[in-house]
Amino acid sequence: MAKHQTWELTQKQALPLDIKIRMTEQRIRDWYNHFGGDVYVSFSGGKDSTVLLDICRNLFPDILAVFVDTGLEYPEIREFVKTKENVTWLHPVSWNKHTRKYERTNFRNVIKEYGYPVISKEVSECIEGARKFIANNNGNYIYRMQQLDGTAKQKDGSPSAFNIPKWRFLIDAPFKISKNCCKLLKKSPFHSFEKETGKKPIVATMASESRLRKISWLRNGCNAFEKKSPSSQPMSFWTDQDVLRYLLTYNIPYSSVYGEIVEQNGKLKTTKCDRTGCMFCMFGCHLEAEPNRFQMMEKTHLEQYEYCMKPVEDGGLGLDEILKFLNVPH
Repeated sequence: MAKHQTWELTQKQALPLDIKIRMTEQRIRDWYNHFGGDVYVSFSGGKDSTVLLDICRNLFPDILAVFVDTGLEYPEIREFVKTKENVTWLHPVSWNKHTRKYERTNFRNVIKEYGYPVISKEVSECIEGARKFIANNNGNYIYRMQQLDGTAKQKDGSPSAFNIPKWRFLIDAPFKISKNCCKLLKKSPFHSFEKETGKKPIVATMASESRLRKISWLRNGCNAFEKKSPSSQPMSFWTDQDVLRYLLTYNIPYSSVYGEIVEQNGKLKTTKCDRTGCMFCMFGCHLEAEPNRFQMMEKTHLEQYEYCMKPVEDGGLGLDEILKFLNVPH
């Protein structure tokens, strides 16, 4: 059963920044004290986790930050992470069946074996499952097929809110599709670190970023003590405007990849990148106004752009083919 309702989230998101900061601080204290300080900050080098790290270290100056060096970060992000003290760097690894040992892996290896991240994690997972259902008549994945057919039902018999028939055409896409890159390159290194150290994560995700994160907050709140893998998201009720306002108000250094923070039509925005997740990820790019992330990359990071678009057989990532199929300008 959900701990919260949508109106509670809407109410919290409308609060002034100073109140949000105090609420976030209290959630961090509760998390830190519950685990006796055996916690860490998940630090990506992006603006959201930069704010989170600042708040955490105002409360607990020696708190550890952990950064996963996926190879998908903007160069400016990696350089910015290097300016922070007490940061542990992790590297993604995978099992090599030929050498019989774990070896460092990268995005290109993952997409070749599993597939490309397109549209969203939900859609990619659904397409991958539906293809398994079709190929092997695997009943474990019938729900994914029903989602794409628009026939999945809720318990009361009404259509599921998770039906996505508009994306059914992706079943026939001439390339593999999967959300495994996030799991293998980001989540797995964190999970291994947590298993080895016993430390519990504090993460800068916000409910406004996606439906999945909103649902997670409704179910668990900010401090998910009872989850199988406990985690704290003390900024869940923040918005992107809050993050930018915090950086400006408190004069917090942030990665140069964002450019300057300016006000335009009553809202704050960055003059360069507005998001700095995985540099080559295609999640959500179909929704972006031009210039989108790849058009911007061509102007600001030409070497990485050319690597993205080059065919896989020529040593690149092959994104040109994928983006053309999705009708995404690039």
